[in-house]
Amino acid sequence: MSNTKNKIEASDKSINDLLKDQKFFIDYFQREYRWQEKHMIALIEDLTNAFLKSYNKGDKRSDVANYQSYYLGPVVFSVADGKNSIIDGQQRITSITLFLIYLNHLQKNNQTQVNIENLVFSEKYGEKSFNMTDDDRQQVLKGLFEDGIYELKENEDETVINIVNRYNDIDHCFPEDITDEALPYFIDWFIGNVILVKITAYSDENAYTIFETMNDRGMNLTATEMLKGYVLSRINNSKERSSLNEMWKNHIKSLHDLDENADLDFFKAWFRAKFAISVRPRKVDSENQDYEQIGTRLHEWFKNNHEEKFNLKTSDDFKVFFEKEFDYMVKAHLYIWEKSTKFDNTYPHLFYANYWGIASSLSDALLLAPLKSTDSMDIMKKKIDAVARFIETYTVRRSVNFMKFGASSIQYTFFNITKNIRDLDLENLNDVLTNEINQMEQTFDGIKNFRLHQQNYSFVKHLLCRITSFVDESVGRGITYQSYQEPIGKKFEVEHLWSNHFHKHKDEFEQEWEFVEVRNSIGGLILLPNGTNQSFNSDDYIDKLPHYLKENTFAQTLHPDFYIKNPNFRNSILANIPFKAHIELRKQNIEQRVEVVKLLCEQIWSTDYYKI
Repeated sequence: MSNTKNKIEASDKSINDLLKDQKFFIDYFQREYRWQEKHMIALIEDLTNAFLKSYNKGDKRSDVANYQSYYLGPVVFSVADGKNSIIDGQQRITSITLFLIYLNHLQKNNQTQVNIENLVFSEKYGEKSFNMTDDDRQQVLKGLFEDGIYELKENEDETVINIVNRYNDIDHCFPEDITDEALPYFIDWFIGNVILVKITAYSDENAYTIFETMNDRGMNLTATEMLKGYVLSRINNSKERSSLNEMWKNHIKSLHDLDENADLDFFKAWFRAKFAISVRPRKVDSENQDYEQIGTRLHEWFKNNHEEKFNLKTSDDFKVFFEKEFDYMVKAHLYIWEKSTKFDNTYPHLFYANYWGIASSLSDALLLAPLKSTDSMDIMKKKIDAVARFIETYTVRRSVNFMKFGASSIQYTFFNITKNIRDLDLENLNDVLTNEINQMEQTFDGIKNFRLHQQNYSFVKHLLCRITSFVDESVGRGITYQSYQEPIGKKFEVEHLWSNHFHKHKDEFEQEWEFVEVRNSIGGLILLPNGTNQSFNSDDYIDKLPHYLKENTFAQTLHPDFYIKNPNFRNSILANIPFKAHIELRKQNIEQRVEVVKLLCEQIWSTDYYKI
């Protein structure tokens, strides 16, 4: 082996240094991109929080060089025949690339822009291509890079699906307070102050050795293992200690069956829900408080606070507390996890909020906050469903008003709500949640201006699934939200009532953008099964109308025959909503349909739910 092949180099690199005008290939053995929503949300939260700890309005751009740095971890490359292959770190580099694409689109409306395109797409030897080379990703990256959107096709592979979903997660959670004048500062900081360690090997053998060393030898105790060790050390009786240890191991196994980090997520949620008093203000140089310390050094925070905040002092205190409270809260957390992914028509709001809710780092604590170990199973379920309904109501109201709810921007608000609902009985919990909803600035009046656009398809589908299933159930058709969101057969897609033919509507619109806005308004959209939607394609509304009578109830209400001898409709709560048939569909008809949607939303997410 030559001296060159024996070399291993390591150096710290900013994102700009690592990616600018570089080409690298994804090695075959780790090609799939598997980041989940929680990984992307955690990354965006960590990055934006780190930036905001240094950023101060009025800073010069040059001040960014002195902002604190953020370490993102190592990446390993193998260099052979002039070709850079990623051996370890492609998950992070893919996520960084998606974030750069998002930031590039976000800054296009800003007067001040930072040149970051060559960190994603650049020219080499006269040919332009994406810096991250993988044939399977070219089309999805092209769609996102050029248009900010990519429509998934049938049978897309796992990587493409995850790339699209994670890109949408970025848009969903990126905080609004960085989108305007702070944005160029943030981009400067992101490409200049976020650091990775680049490790380069010049033989595959060395590269794989590094990869195995980094991934197979992490034997350090986890935060929850250190927490357990400390708790058990405070119990004097060996039999009691052994008994608690056995219970602890069983609960951790149940959590690990859900996810390898579920135990840590649980303890963070539990301690934040019940015992955290303070949260770091979003100001320059502010220090981490209870909320942040629980997230970064859980066991140490507990050691420093169990006497004051938990009232745990004696051996018996520790034994009784963990045998009772830990046992109850783990079971509640497991229930929350189950019902978030398994529809329960009696208590459905966890399932709804799982599709359109806040970051789990906030919701998990909020859901546990009102629970008490003395609550019956029935009361526990009702409390959790009430909080989950509040979460979904909050996110839906924000979304129809084009307001985001990234974790970093709503963390302070939700932490205070978490404290306000701690240990409340069901009646008081409902009163507090009702008051929180009534105090929101955003109402369903926003429906009047709401429309489908490139980045909110997932929300529009969620909204239409909720509306469509509500209308179905109101007339006695037992079709649930899950039937539309997770059908056993064909998927449901958003259908435009108007085909995309501006020239046919010039009598009502002078400009095409005006036509597009009305076409994309919520009054001009319904749900149809995939295939049916595509078969109509560019048909005129008048030709599609007879087919709508065969579809869901919300689609049927467009047709005059729906209202003939239909006692189920006339005797339902829908009779008070001004549904009308529309034989032709002009601008005023769609606007009338918008009003119907507004009234449906006010009924679906009414605070009357909280009245006992």
